[in-house]
Amino acid sequence: MFELDVQSRRPIYEQLMEKFKELMISEVLREHDQLPSVRILAQELTINPNTIQKAYRQLETDGYIYTIPGKGNFVLPQRNSKNSLKEEKIKSELTKVLAEALYIGIEKKEIYRIVEETSLLAKGGNT
Repeated sequence: MFELDVQSRRPIYEQLMEKFKELMISEVLREHDQLPSVRILAQELTINPNTIQKAYRQLETDGYIYTIPGKGNFVLPQRNSKNSLKEEKIKSELTKVLAEALYIGIEKKEIYRIVEETSLLAKGGNT
């Protein structure tokens, strides 16, 4: 379920948070789905339970999950969060693609033209 890079400079709890967000974005985890318990996930990933608890706490603070004492952690029903989660992922991917496009020499004017053309197509217009 998770592949963590223990040699990364990025903290394990942040990697866990990103993995859970990806699962929510891709709708593998849906509203009200229960997340694995801290103890079970710690055993499976062979990491400190406090690290998992920190990731869960931050996900709850950020509005991705909710906790029911004695029951566990669950995916929070998101009014617009599905859209905002997807928007976050798309923006990240778009930033990478645009940076690469600029790096290989595609001019800003061409990028703007593509954006305008795509915008018209998305609205049902013709180019």
